[in-house]
Amino acid sequence: MVAKKKAVYGRVLLKLSGEALLGRQSSGVDPKVASFIADEIKSITDLNVQTCIVVGGGNIFRGLEASSQGMDRTSADYMGMLATVINSLALQSALERRGISTRVQCSIEMREIAEPFIQRKAIRHLEKGRIVIFAGGTGNPYFTTDTAASLRAMEINADIIMKATKVDGVYDCDPVKNKNAVMYNNISYIDVLTKNLKVMDATAISLCRDNNLPIIVFNMQKKGNIRRAICGEKIGTYVGE
Repeated sequence: MVAKKKAVYGRVLLKLSGEALLGRQSSGVDPKVASFIADEIKSITDLNVQTCIVVGGGNIFRGLEASSQGMDRTSADYMGMLATVINSLALQSALERRGISTRVQCSIEMREIAEPFIQRKAIRHLEKGRIVIFAGGTGNPYFTTDTAASLRAMEINADIIMKATKVDGVYDCDPVKNKNAVMYNNISYIDVLTKNLKVMDATAISLCRDNNLPIIVFNMQKKGNIRRAICGEKIGTYVGE
């Protein structure tokens, strides 16, 4: 009889891009993709892994692009934060259809649809087996959801950030444009910064480095990958010291 694999991480933060919810659509949330992601997340909650999520809003609105076209940057960033709330509610719905108790905590107050972010309350939810989705970024303009993910992961004492992407890990150049791109199995925070590798933005990487919070970058589109990574298999790229 094959022994059931155990999780090597007790508490994780999953970082999803808004584009991960697009599917084949040009914008918005593809319900089939949201369902696939919910199934993948359920597979790690079955291992009693405490899980929280930060999702971007790029499938609905990208503040940086809007500001580059003349919109006020602060207004554009707040609009992007609201897009993350829409995505968070979509994920919450998909997860709760699978019987997973989920809470959305938002850095911008909107009590009718989400709790305000309270660090101690978030940790208590996790301890009770609930998934917590952090919406609204940091609540401040000029900061990305990558930075929000790093900040929240440290606030709730996560063991690791799971950075979900559409490729297998971190490469020395864009693997979509260059078929000879080489993937790193392990890479340091410093190398990510000095080589300007697009793992997360520089602020997020620096926060992780300063607090020794590791990151695994992996392909979320391959079924079972997140569970394999949680169980310690060599999936994707490990970013650390």
